[in-house]
Amino acid sequence: MALPETMRVVEITKPGSADVLQSATMPLPSPRHGEVLIKLAYAGVNRPDALQRAGMYDPPEGASPLPGLEGAGTIAAIGSGVFGVSVGDEVCALLPGGGYAEYVRTPAAHCLSVPSGLSMAQAAALPETFFTVYSNVVMRGGLKAGERFLAHGGSSGIGTTAIQLANTMGARVFTTAGSDEKCAACVKLGAERAINYRDVDFVDVLKAEGGADLILDMVGGDYLPRNVRALANDGRLVQIAFLQGPKVELNFAQVMMRRLTITGSTLRPQSDLAKARIAEELKRNVWPMIEAGRIAPVMDSEFALEDAAKAHAHMESSAHIGKIVLKV
Repeated sequence: MALPETMRVVEITKPGSADVLQSATMPLPSPRHGEVLIKLAYAGVNRPDALQRAGMYDPPEGASPLPGLEGAGTIAAIGSGVFGVSVGDEVCALLPGGGYAEYVRTPAAHCLSVPSGLSMAQAAALPETFFTVYSNVVMRGGLKAGERFLAHGGSSGIGTTAIQLANTMGARVFTTAGSDEKCAACVKLGAERAINYRDVDFVDVLKAEGGADLILDMVGGDYLPRNVRALANDGRLVQIAFLQGPKVELNFAQVMMRRLTITGSTLRPQSDLAKARIAEELKRNVWPMIEAGRIAPVMDSEFALEDAAKAHAHMESSAHIGKIVLKV
């Protein structure tokens, strides 16, 4: 297909609040060895985008300075050493950055086909959350059927994905959310109990159930010692973000005496090979669930690419339930 020389983008003009996101024009990137160039239809909006915008989450070396870690569209060009995909294929992809643009390059191994029955907007909402949730809940956390699983932030993109995946795997799913409306949405997705953290202490709820076998947390702060108390003996805590900060006093005697495991990961800095392995796991184990209608992305809202600042303000208000996308 004929490609333009330039493309519309939204760039971070300086570190700051949502209004530092501004429309601009940039040269079209060219795919390097092992990469494809995707003409995006939609891009996902995620918390790490806001951290990058604030100057707290630098892109990895060689990545685009533009925000945007996921998107869906059509392959427009292919770099050397790429096999198994063709120009014109419709894909969704995990991106190293650069998703707030008309075109983006990414490793071909990080692309997955658009699941049958899903729109491009829905497909754009899959990669960042599903790569994160599957790698941390299943590959790192080792969730098994019948286990008690607690996912904090149940109404977020991560939370809605984790609830559905864990429920489909046969786990007993508990979650936290900040309103009765959000809790009701979580129960509808498959949570056995959704805890309004403004009214009820999740520690009390989980301890009454025998403790959580696995907790997925992105809150941090004072949730860290509370998570430890909420775990069952031999339980596992997987940390993926720190919305309330990474530093806290923690009694590690509990970790030792009760044989607890505390681990965590951040997706973006991992190697291309590690991300490719996650993509293969998703293709084999999760994409069939999506195509069978057993799991679906929960969509909150859609904004035009040029309205990325409004999308960020909406995300940071925490009023959303599910995923926010940009129409390119």
